[in-house]
Amino acid sequence: VAADEGILHASGGGVAPVTKDYCIIYNSNWVSLPKTLDNATFMALENLTSTVLCSSSEAPSGVMKDKAVVVMRGNCTFLEKARIAQSLGAKMLLIASKSRLSAIADNKTDFEDVTLPIALIRYNDIVDMQLVLGNEVNVTLYSPPLPEFDYSMVVIFLIAVFTVALGGYWSGVAELENLKAVASPGERETRRKKEENVTFTPVTVILFVVICCVMLVLLYFFYKWLVYVIISVFCLASAMSLYNCLAALIGEIPIGQCRVTCCNKTIEVRLIFLAVFCIAAAVVWAVFRNEDTWAWILQDILGVAFCLNFIKTLKMPNFKSCVILLGLLLLYDVFFVFITPFITKNGASIMVEVAAGPFGNSEKLPVVIRVPRLEHSASTLCDLPFSLLGFGDIIVPGLLVAYCRRFDVQTRSSSVYYISCTIAYAVGMVVTFVVLALMKMGQPALLYLVPCTLITSSLVAWRRKEMKKFWKGSSYQV
Repeated sequence: VAADEGILHASGGGVAPVTKDYCIIYNSNWVSLPKTLDNATFMALENLTSTVLCSSSEAPSGVMKDKAVVVMRGNCTFLEKARIAQSLGAKMLLIASKSRLSAIADNKTDFEDVTLPIALIRYNDIVDMQLVLGNEVNVTLYSPPLPEFDYSMVVIFLIAVFTVALGGYWSGVAELENLKAVASPGERETRRKKEENVTFTPVTVILFVVICCVMLVLLYFFYKWLVYVIISVFCLASAMSLYNCLAALIGEIPIGQCRVTCCNKTIEVRLIFLAVFCIAAAVVWAVFRNEDTWAWILQDILGVAFCLNFIKTLKMPNFKSCVILLGLLLLYDVFFVFITPFITKNGASIMVEVAAGPFGNSEKLPVVIRVPRLEHSASTLCDLPFSLLGFGDIIVPGLLVAYCRRFDVQTRSSSVYYISCTIAYAVGMVVTFVVLALMKMGQPALLYLVPCTLITSSLVAWRRKEMKKFWKGSSYQV
């Protein structure tokens, strides 16, 4: 929300008062709100959402005296409503909106005599206020300063670095098994049947980026239909990914390996229960995905499994393909975040609009790691209750980390490429958060992650005099 954000603090009238905070939008050029509740003045709330207050005849006489009044948004201007409310004795005007909250703008010079605070609030919050606090409610307005740093970003950082590091390590383990299978002709056929990797060539990299661009534009124009397609695909892919991740762990446990035979195939019983568990986890998330209190935990678990499986399964054959993929996706990220505001009619970034749900859509794309904000602020209530990191900001650099790990295995280089690239990714994340805190706006993380990881990998290869082999890939296959 590109506007001044504040908080309406409401208190019920019971013996043990219940309090709750709600988001408001106000114009700081019209009114200056206190930064804390210490200097705030409480007043009784009068609910007049049955009227739009475009004329003084709409309001019952005497009910507004020294009260905070809430009315519906209508065809007249905010300041016209405010003048009427002030003439009837009101001390605060709240305007309830059923649509998305937007900036309050009007010609204040025509209404110099209006002195009462004016704020925009969601109509659903007024309904919730009555349900939670009852009919006798006291309210006040304040606008705490935005925190410089939110500790939820530390959790995001740990999840991202852990996923990239583990995905790269898992890819290296799979590479080592491949090398052993190649060296042992008896295991080669068995390993080939188990192999599920997909190798990206430069041509498929370009095709992949084009598909990403087309999909993002389609989501921008047809979001309310395609969002459910993405949710369905995420449920299916995350359930399969969670199964693959947990099956790899269970495979290392030597107990409970009883099998059943069906259709000339044998399968471990514990894997059947595991498959049921993974499907159930995805279904539970799909049903309760809008429960902000706990559904984010399940989404993050499924998301981490999805990213791990993607990093392990998708193989970059050489550093050349990595440079093409990361470079093109960096341009993709920058274009759709910084350039598209000059193209769209409302001046909004296509990437930000799709991530937030265009036109106030309540359904959000499940392609992000979400962690609730830990610092209380107006933004937490208004539009950004979660810190977000897109799957692409984990998967794309993770593919380079996985290639570095596989190259370490191929050349027996004591994990120097893998460790240095993982550290570079962590440094890139820190830089992203620093810029985020300084600029107070969402950042395309690949803008900082791609240079950090590519430059570090190149320097390591150059220092070890292996740049040619690193660029073209190690020809280890027999």
